[in-house]
Amino acid sequence: MKQLSLVVCVYNEESNIRPLGAEIARALEGCDYEAIFVDDGSTDRTREEVLALGDERVTLLELKKNYGQSAALQAGIDFAGGAHIVLLDGDLQNDPADIPMMLKVAVEGDWDMVAGVRAHRKDGAFLRKIPSKIANYIIRKSTGTKMRDLGCTLKVFTREAAKSITIYGELHRFIPLLLALEGNVRIAQVDVNHRARTSGKSKYTIGRATKVLSDLMLMIFFKKYLQRPMHLFGGLGIATLGLGALINAYMLALKLMGRDIWGKPLLMLGVMLVLGGIQFVTIGIVAELQMRTYFEAQDKKTYAIRRIVNTRELR
Repeated sequence: MKQLSLVVCVYNEESNIRPLGAEIARALEGCDYEAIFVDDGSTDRTREEVLALGDERVTLLELKKNYGQSAALQAGIDFAGGAHIVLLDGDLQNDPADIPMMLKVAVEGDWDMVAGVRAHRKDGAFLRKIPSKIANYIIRKSTGTKMRDLGCTLKVFTREAAKSITIYGELHRFIPLLLALEGNVRIAQVDVNHRARTSGKSKYTIGRATKVLSDLMLMIFFKKYLQRPMHLFGGLGIATLGLGALINAYMLALKLMGRDIWGKPLLMLGVMLVLGGIQFVTIGIVAELQMRTYFEAQDKKTYAIRRIVNTRELR
């Protein structure tokens, strides 16, 4: 088993491949590593540039089409065989020179993941830095995570931690939260160098904010209610059903008093709340059954053991 596996996702980064390959070789000189370049359906010469590196430690993993960063990262992690796995951007904004330091922190501190924090970020303030700070703040407050920079790709994992998660959709921004769902993982954060993009085109657009918010709602559900969805939907259903029942009881009392209630907005509201409450409870039951199928069909446990230590071995 190699000491280190680098997973580098690239999409139309032809001008950055050779400089990045040279930087990786310098930074990891003397280290037993492999560099996995995942080409996410590039339409330029990215593939040819990776092959031109001519390094036996470099592997090109070419995807059939552009699946997105999350799928590309997952493909690289699945292929990686090192004891530690590093995620690295292919646009030269992450500095490979930070990897030895992060690996040392991970090994000496026995951390499951060491995440980079872009201390002096070299991006535009209006379109990148300010939205990122707002997004990180919202995510920290809504999920309870203490991660300072969820947008930094540069991370070092143990093999076990990296292989324990599955990255769907656009959830690469929430990798620490995905790890946390697997149990009480140990995560460290270190400041890393960040550089301005000098060539190639950024794939970031402000429109990604809606995707982040959608994924955030999903992660909040995963974090709080994955193993007990009935507590969410059942609670909403009971509250909604109860309110609807009270309104309908009031309208029934008016009817018994001889008042005309047909077509009243309050009556329609009461009926809709009752129906909505029944639907919430039904969704909760279905989600509960799906959750149990999810765990039992894959022989997953509702708990995670980090390690087992025989105390006699410590003597």
